[in-house]
Amino acid sequence: MPTTSKDPRPFKRAVLKLSGEALREPGSTDNISPEIVQRIAAEIKEAVDGGLQLGIVVGGGNFWRGAKASARGMDRATADYVGMLATVMNALALEGALSHIGVNCTVMSAIEMKNVAEPFIRRKAEHQLDKGTVIIFAAGTGSPFFSTDTTAALRASEMGADVILKATQVDGVYDSDPRKNPDAKRFETVTFQHCLENRLNVMDATAFSLCMDNDIPIIIFDLGPNGNLSHALRSQPIGTLVHGE
Repeated sequence: MPTTSKDPRPFKRAVLKLSGEALREPGSTDNISPEIVQRIAAEIKEAVDGGLQLGIVVGGGNFWRGAKASARGMDRATADYVGMLATVMNALALEGALSHIGVNCTVMSAIEMKNVAEPFIRRKAEHQLDKGTVIIFAAGTGSPFFSTDTTAALRASEMGADVILKATQVDGVYDSDPRKNPDAKRFETVTFQHCLENRLNVMDATAFSLCMDNDIPIIIFDLGPNGNLSHALRSQPIGTLVHGE
């Protein structure tokens, strides 16, 4: 993909959005695969050593999904709080792997839990990013009814990030579901407006609106193949770039 005025590459500060399922070996009953976490950590280290300032938001779907629990009768707010705690477990696992290989990192939680994480304070997080510390933003926004996609969009806005890197199980944004339509077309670049008009699934509506309103590009890419995360973090062309007009 050629670099254009809409393309944030090369970027200095990014927020990486990882799903909780990204930390689990497909088909495994284990919630977290240490080997996968270690691979992700190694690719993050390579990019951070190259000067990238990085914030990370990780979901909790490998442990818990609040919406599903709510559909089965649990109070939605309570179910979402359980999900926020699941993100903290994933954040701590990732922090451990990064620290083990010499990456300076810290977990900042939107829900105060002094013994395991620092509280999220915007100015402090900005200062830590400037110093090269990787910040793992845990516990979502601290409020129910918001997804970790929204957390990524919110933290990217607060931190003045150049881009959100959303790691998924598909290699970009398509004009239709590639799992159902073998002729589906993948976009190299696509505007926010086109995504809205054609109902392309990029992020949930709240997260997408935040990115669009604050003109934060999103790069959607497939985390699966080894090296893909490294390519994304090192500003190399990959996946689909979603941008403003």
